[in-house]
Amino acid sequence: MQAAPDAPLILTLELDAAATTFFNQLRQQHFPPERNYLAAHLTLFHHLPGADLPHIISHLAAESARLQPIPLEVTGVRFLGQGVAYALESPVVDALHRRLQQHWQGSLTAQDMQRRRPHVTIQNKVVPATARALFEQLQSQFTPFEATGTGLRLWAYRGGPWELLHSFDFQADATAAH
Repeated sequence: MQAAPDAPLILTLELDAAATTFFNQLRQQHFPPERNYLAAHLTLFHHLPGADLPHIISHLAAESARLQPIPLEVTGVRFLGQGVAYALESPVVDALHRRLQQHWQGSLTAQDMQRRRPHVTIQNKVVPATARALFEQLQSQFTPFEATGTGLRLWAYRGGPWELLHSFDFQADATAAH
């Protein structure tokens, strides 16, 4: 598939099946249904230029071929004002994001030049009192857990549901590195 040159591209980190199921179940329960047309995801970049699609695909293919599945720690619940998210931490994801920022620095938006605070949103665009109640409920029950990043997904944003353009599964063999 080819994105129109004016369609912004979004880059996400794909999570393992168990984490995806956990977050999707919470999204089904708490995300406004009229806005919940995406599966749970961790956004790395919000607006890459669609006109650079061939270069972006080439670079991501090379990058993902060098990566093995990435361990992540789900460290807490974050109040977003009008929503709630789970915070995730990973030095490997942080390093990947910095490398990609450096590679694409001339074409990134101000938002994408910032340091990432990785998270998975499970509620958004609700009144603050509703978000605060869910945050307090989830915070009181929270126990840290692990997840795994399994690949990258490149999407075209067309004003509503995202269009998946390409999947890049992490391909490096952990045993080959030793």
